[in-house]
Amino acid sequence: MCLCIEKDFSVCQPMISTNKWDRRGGGGGKYVKIYGKVFEKVGVNFSVVHGKFDDVFANEIPGALDNGGNFWASGISVVAHMQSPFIPAIHMNTRFICTSQNWFGGGIDLTPTYFNAEDENFFHTNLRTVCDKFNLDYYQKFKKQCDDYFFLHHRKESRGIGGIFFDYLNSGDWDHDFMYIKEVGKSFLEIYSVIVRKNMHKKWTTEERNFQLIKRGRYVEFNLLYDRGTKFGIMTHGNPDAIMMSMPPLVKWE
Repeated sequence: MCLCIEKDFSVCQPMISTNKWDRRGGGGGKYVKIYGKVFEKVGVNFSVVHGKFDDVFANEIPGALDNGGNFWASGISVVAHMQSPFIPAIHMNTRFICTSQNWFGGGIDLTPTYFNAEDENFFHTNLRTVCDKFNLDYYQKFKKQCDDYFFLHHRKESRGIGGIFFDYLNSGDWDHDFMYIKEVGKSFLEIYSVIVRKNMHKKWTTEERNFQLIKRGRYVEFNLLYDRGTKFGIMTHGNPDAIMMSMPPLVKWE
């Protein structure tokens, strides 16, 4: 994933830092941060962790109590915050979790500073195409779940323009579900590359940049208050820097 990003946007002259970590209790991961002229901060996180949930958290995870709290989980997350207010932030995640049950989860969502109807239509049309290859009900179902999930209840507003979001995906056909997850991951780079290249040369003003930083505050609020991945990482004693990798490098409240 990192090599694809670096190659696809070599014009951006990216700077890349790589960090590996081990988890107390079992497993670990690797996270990569990419910075550049177009990328303000892109984070790519991969983890494989295993062990035992704390008793309180085990009550919240399907199948954990029937498995003595034992679990195995692996995931890939990508979050991109761009220099330009006219290039939307994007988040992609795919994961697989095992307790006495097992399921896939993940999704892709887009968070623009300024609404762009053409980008929104392109984004959702391509997500529908990916979903329709596997199940004609997936797109509408996962789109609604995305809209419901990425909502800041304390502000009564959505974080972005949605996308797809799914959890506890187990159709009974593991190979089918895994192929869908892989297709979601592959589509991320294909979709986002087009949006970035379309907008990367647009000029912006100080006022537009300032508004971008304020909008990023909503991103931070959501991740700290509502995000399941943040909570899962903290409750399973993951690496704090890897967990907070999704945060934008600069943000502002007024």
